[in-house]
Amino acid sequence: MTDAPRRPPLMPLDEALARLLAAATPQMGIESVSTFEADGRVLAQDVRSGLTVPPRDNSSMDGYAVRSADCAAPGAVLRVSQRIPAGTVGAPLAAGTAARIFTGAQIPSGADAVVMQEDAVALPEDGELGSVRIELVPAIGQWIRRAGEDVTVGDAVLARGERLTPAGLGLAASVGLDRLQVAKRPLVTLLSTGDELVMPGEVAPEAMKPGSIYNSNRFFMRALLVRLGCEVHDLGIVPDRRDATIEALRSASERSDLIITTGGVSVGEEDHIKAAVQALGQLDLWSLSMKPGKPFAYGRIGNAHLTGLPGNPVSSFLTFLLLVRPFLLTLQGAIRVAPAPVAMRADFDWPRADRRREFLRARRNAAGGLDLFANQSSGVLTSMVWGDGVIDTPAGQSFKAGDMVQFIPFSSLLG
Repeated sequence: MTDAPRRPPLMPLDEALARLLAAATPQMGIESVSTFEADGRVLAQDVRSGLTVPPRDNSSMDGYAVRSADCAAPGAVLRVSQRIPAGTVGAPLAAGTAARIFTGAQIPSGADAVVMQEDAVALPEDGELGSVRIELVPAIGQWIRRAGEDVTVGDAVLARGERLTPAGLGLAASVGLDRLQVAKRPLVTLLSTGDELVMPGEVAPEAMKPGSIYNSNRFFMRALLVRLGCEVHDLGIVPDRRDATIEALRSASERSDLIITTGGVSVGEEDHIKAAVQALGQLDLWSLSMKPGKPFAYGRIGNAHLTGLPGNPVSSFLTFLLLVRPFLLTLQGAIRVAPAPVAMRADFDWPRADRRREFLRARRNAAGGLDLFANQSSGVLTSMVWGDGVIDTPAGQSFKAGDMVQFIPFSSLLG
């Protein structure tokens, strides 16, 4: 009697990610886009400033520009010699006078402090612009924004490889850029496999055949790709047949940077992705030591990359966030692709150590700890809505309430 063939060991997640990122050579090309339209895109070149921001010392408050030497004691009364709104330049400030000034207005020469209007009392009956009584002794430099305290000429304000955020767009605009050079959008073809799948809106719940389920993966997968700045081509649901799978992958490979499949990557008789990829190209990675998310594949068909994700929705969601997302960002030349875990206290026991690295859906509670979603099944998509992150649990590790664990917030994975 011969021994049954041994299955190859499951690949650790870190090794799989390293191999994926090594294969993701940036090759997207560059395009110029409006700064208004660049949110989430990856910069293809450094952004350097051609000016100083702010260009001159200016007031950070509505109030009065003064010489601090004229206000050495509380109650000093100064004649208001001028009024300086934002966008205008005042005259030099004479000794013994104050200038009525507004937020953003340039500080007149001679002034070395601003007294906010809450700390001053206007005396309008005294002269054309009146006088002002300074109630508090100002410190030199008080409420003055110095020239160049934000940006100086020549500064690299945004670096190549940064993924643009709303704050980054504002910073680019502050140095005068209405267009930015970014990596072109990856073209991603998305397809689902499974004869059990139906689309919401096409079949009413009461008319569904036994064994049918709605295709939830297609909806969240498309949304995730759009958030990453991808151009998405959706092939819909491919029948569970080897010939149909091969034809869909062949067609997708001719126009895609990345093909993403959901379902069909396990080892059942109706799982055709592995055989189809091997018939058309090469399969470099298969089955991971992670839970949920064991059935995961990576390969190439012609010039197109392919990632095969599990059919169970939580598995599909998490393998996308932990593997496909960093792959796509690297493909665009991004410099930061890894999530940012934080150490937090678990407020529950987890005695069931698994041989695979496990990602537990959890959320932060009002006491500063983490609560666990009761059902950790890979098919329970409600856990991804209820939770605000996952606990990264090493293989073979259990823990008790009060122990510190590594928590990956969804906020660091979904942006």
